[in-house]
Amino acid sequence: MPETTIDLLAIAAHPDDVEQTCGGTLLRAAESGYRTGIIDLTAGDMGTRGTPETRIAESEAAARILKVARRENLRWPDARLENSLAFRTALAQRLRELRPRTVILPYWEGRHPDHYRASEIGYEACFLAGLRKLDPQTEPHRPFKIIYSSLYANVTPSFVVDVSPWFERRMESLFAYASQYGASTDGNNLFPAEGEIRDRLSSIARFYGNLIGVRYGEPFVVKEMTRVDDVVSLAVRSI
Repeated sequence: MPETTIDLLAIAAHPDDVEQTCGGTLLRAAESGYRTGIIDLTAGDMGTRGTPETRIAESEAAARILKVARRENLRWPDARLENSLAFRTALAQRLRELRPRTVILPYWEGRHPDHYRASEIGYEACFLAGLRKLDPQTEPHRPFKIIYSSLYANVTPSFVVDVSPWFERRMESLFAYASQYGASTDGNNLFPAEGEIRDRLSSIARFYGNLIGVRYGEPFVVKEMTRVDDVVSLAVRSI
């Protein structure tokens, strides 16, 4: 296996998207012995707060908290993502190099166009990466599993990951983005205070955790049927 092989790879539109939606899952995977990674498609250069350089530096600090083995930023245009052949092919090439088994994508619907564009680009890049003739210089690789982080989508999750022991460090990784969540007069009418953000995300995580009988959870959706081999060992209690 190549040195750069990643077991679990999260692809997101902006720095801090992963920390909000699936950071606990990545940290849990890393501490379980899996090699994890993050690809941020943009540096958030159209955001009200912070500069691209600041946000990338903050994302690297957050990555250390989440113990990811590799994080990179493709520096594609923020708020102008397009599901183009050039973007799909470039991302497919990175997937051939990193060779992830499982990929986390944003849910395919959302308020910010970049989020659902990232989902589209990510899915199609996963498919293209498996085509042998895409690039004769690299070996084809198609991820085995694609899962969609659905924390901000009003949908029933396919499954929920228990992130209770990892939740506080997930929040720590989010607040590593001081330019976005620290005290600032820029965009005060758009950005809640840190305490409010913590309360909101804690409440959401508590809601999903309650669905599976734990304190904090992160929800995901899959498009295909889930296979169960042992119905006796299913984890969530019915009554």
